[in-house]
Amino acid sequence: MSQQFQHDVLVIGSGAAGLSLALNLPSHLRIAVLSKGDLANGSTFWAQGGVAAVLDDTDTVQSHVEDTLNAGGGLCNEAAVRFTVEHSREAIQWLIEQGVPFTRDEHYSVDDGGFEFHLTREGGHSHRRIIHAADATGAAIFTTLLAQARQRPNIELLEQRVAVDLITERRLGLPGDRCLGAYVLNRNTGEVDTYGARFTVLATGGAAKVYLYTSNPDGACGDGIAMAWRAGCRVANLEFNQFHPTCLYHPQAKSFLITEALRGEGALLRLPNGERFMPRFDPREELAPRDIVARAIDHEMKRLGVDCVYLDITHKPADFIKSHFPTVYERCLTFGIDITRQPIPVVPAAHYTCGGVMVDDRGHTDVPGLYAIGETSFTGLHGANRMASNSLLECFVYGRAAAADIQAHLDEIGMPSALPCWDASQVTDSDEDVIIAHNWDELRRFMWDYVGIVRTSKRLQRAEHRIRLLLDEIDEFYSNYRVSRDLIELRNLAQVAELMIRSAMQRKESRGLHYTLDYPAMLPEAKDTILKPDK
Repeated sequence: MSQQFQHDVLVIGSGAAGLSLALNLPSHLRIAVLSKGDLANGSTFWAQGGVAAVLDDTDTVQSHVEDTLNAGGGLCNEAAVRFTVEHSREAIQWLIEQGVPFTRDEHYSVDDGGFEFHLTREGGHSHRRIIHAADATGAAIFTTLLAQARQRPNIELLEQRVAVDLITERRLGLPGDRCLGAYVLNRNTGEVDTYGARFTVLATGGAAKVYLYTSNPDGACGDGIAMAWRAGCRVANLEFNQFHPTCLYHPQAKSFLITEALRGEGALLRLPNGERFMPRFDPREELAPRDIVARAIDHEMKRLGVDCVYLDITHKPADFIKSHFPTVYERCLTFGIDITRQPIPVVPAAHYTCGGVMVDDRGHTDVPGLYAIGETSFTGLHGANRMASNSLLECFVYGRAAAADIQAHLDEIGMPSALPCWDASQVTDSDEDVIIAHNWDELRRFMWDYVGIVRTSKRLQRAEHRIRLLLDEIDEFYSNYRVSRDLIELRNLAQVAELMIRSAMQRKESRGLHYTLDYPAMLPEAKDTILKPDK
């Protein structure tokens, strides 16, 4: 039997953004934090880098803002960038207070404007401003925030709960547009439960799994973006994705990023026949910025119809390779690749969704009572390119801002009542699980082939045709099929894929990572690609 639940705040997603918001709300509120798998399944746990913030007295807000604007390919919203950066120090201070074990600087001095924690510098940043916990910052932040949440009796942490769709007044035929909660599949019982809430928060991450190769966990299916769109929210700039240029290509590797430091130490990119190709694309060759390298690899793979290219450091001494890259050496060896003697098969991997649900600086979407924070949202912080380590910062800044806004409006909003239960009367049990899996694979393959880094108008048209067929099939064949995580994710991923294709077709230029062969030049004015749903 399905059940009904009521919470003051329903948070869909248990990563950095969702947990930050929950922990910044008053302790008298009843809060549910949902994860569609295990709590640690999100991208936060796997984030290796750090958090960008203005922490050293020699650094300035203006410098961080300018660096971000320069990296964004002209598409950053300066007000959003400034808002994020101006609140960076207090967000980091809050994380320190929660107990996040950031790496300390043994040599810091207050006298010279130092900061007691070690700061690193990453691509695009003009200062050392990346606070980190060794090379596993995401795991350190997540485990700390989770431990804090577990100590709060008012926060329920619910695993294996898959949000099916949002409940809104408009959908129920009531006057108004307010979000009233969500229908949620309990994977343990197989039932779809009804969660009513005064405020609902989408903190569901990005949609990198729309591509064949990705560095993200399996759950990055764009669920929040798809649900928000169906509820009546605008989305923006979904055609922009950040790719890591070199991910290990191996059927059992799942996702393993090959550090860009290999190219920094002289590794060469080669085609399957051994030929180098980077000199044809940039005078800096293998040391060109990551976007140029990723674009060149994608171009060559599609031109030749090959599955991967190769990163070759075999010309360096074996001892040098083992001492400088012990992790890469050991990991590749487990797959039978000795990088001292063999080139590494690599492909670009989708890493971050730059666009998303349109919000203001408090996380408000177009639907009252519905917030979107973290990678699910489009704030204007990330332009055509994501700036290194700004994305985790965004989770904390906007999570805290949304929490403050909810708190300010508590007295105005009552608990929704008499929400209808999920209608399962027409559900049939089918034998089509394998077809769902095949559709999933087909979607990711044609998105990679037609809507990857290098694009053409003809490829986008073919992708549009195929996604419409798939969406029609999902509507026709699965409208009465029993709800499962796989089916929900396929539906959401197909919806977001369509939005990405439509966004890409609107952009008649090449900007950021993405290159369109039909429109190689950049337009004089950068404009956001905004899609508005039919209500």
